[in-house]
Amino acid sequence: MKLSTLILTILFGAILIFAALFMTNCTDATVGKFFSMGGSAHVECYSGGLKIYDGYSTGKVKSEENSDGYFFEEKDTGKFKEVSGNCIITY
Repeated sequence: MKLSTLILTILFGAILIFAALFMTNCTDATVGKFFSMGGSAHVECYSGGLKIYDGYSTGKVKSEENSDGYFFEEKDTGKFKEVSGNCIITY
């Protein structure tokens, strides 16, 4: 497959995904969450008004359905972290 054909195929696929998201009445937050997949995040967690964690993930921060915590791989150490509390996650 030629490089130009591959680029056009990828571009067409991206346009289809983008159109599908808006045709299903997605909110800005839903669209933003979709396009932040795999991106690094800044994670800040507080407890009792005090900052208990401040760091960056290597990729998406995950949460479990029946938990108030989050887990991710920490960028600085390469270790997996689990945090809970009042967390602000910024992509």
